Amino acid sequence: MQLPPVPENELQRLATLRALNVLDTDAEERFDRITRLTRRIFSLPICLVTLVDANRQWFKSRQGIEVEQTPRDISLCAHAINHDGIFVVHDALKDPRFCDNPLVTEPPHIRFYVGYPLTIHGEFRVGTLCLIGNEPRDFTEEDAETLTDLGQMVEAELLSIAQNTLDPLTMISNRRGFELLAYQSLASCRRTDAEAALVFFDLDFFKEVNDSFGHRKGDQLLYDFAHILMAAFRESDVIARLGGDEFVVLLSFIERDTVNFAIERFKLLLAEYNQQHPEHPLETSIGIAHWSPASDMNLDDLLDAADRAMYRDKAVHHLDKP
Repeated sequence: MQLPPVPENELQRLATLRALNVLDTDAEERFDRITRLTRRIFSLPICLVTLVDANRQWFKSRQGIEVEQTPRDISLCAHAINHDGIFVVHDALKDPRFCDNPLVTEPPHIRFYVGYPLTIHGEFRVGTLCLIGNEPRDFTEEDAETLTDLGQMVEAELLSIAQNTLDPLTMISNRRGFELLAYQSLASCRRTDAEAALVFFDLDFFKEVNDSFGHRKGDQLLYDFAHILMAAFRESDVIARLGGDEFVVLLSFIERDTVNFAIERFKLLLAEYNQQHPEHPLETSIGIAHWSPASDMNLDDLLDAADRAMYRDKAVHHLDKP
């Protein structure tokens, strides 16, 4: 079995994928409608909207299959995202790249595969609209045109979500995007009896920066702070700008001691940034609220608890600046 190549722009591709705020969200009729239509047009048993994450392919919409994801290393879609155009495998059993792939030799017994690479910003292929059959099949130019039209509909829906859930300045989640992902994360923690924590950040003396140096400098500092958060915390953590100079990070499936390690890593990166930018150092107050499945705290309660903890930190540590 041939392992799928890793795209040259993998880091930017993954950042673009995660900025869409779609991974591990509930099924949506806007995508299911397209996969139902696509399966019906081509008369094939399986149609999927797949998103290729770092180590898995996850299905935002699925028709004709029950599993929600598979490992990336056996994914045909992980091959498809390396192609500019539609990727076709007419007979997987006769293709040396896939003939011994477990998705071919075992259920769902893929013989025919075609994937349209879902491309965001004209550059980053984040997944596919794909069709799967159990018999070899041809795929005509007319078929390719039809699948392209349908794939572009999926791309438009992905971009629509991103526009509604992404902070355009920092390119991380806005409040709406945070709430969507945080509800999912807490629900997953409750199902698996795992703990979570919310960290609330408020930039100190930020108004003075805007007043003294202008909003352009303030915007740059907000952008830089967001990227320090992304570097400090895990890819699975939900990072968002709630508005103004307020940021949050929801850490799921984490123990209390580990939260402190994550905060220390963030503080080290912040200190490094300030050494490199002594003219405009970033300072922040931090509040932490812990959550457990036994707790009756909802997301609003968790935000309120972390916000209050942040203001206590501000009162203790940040009132002595002249």
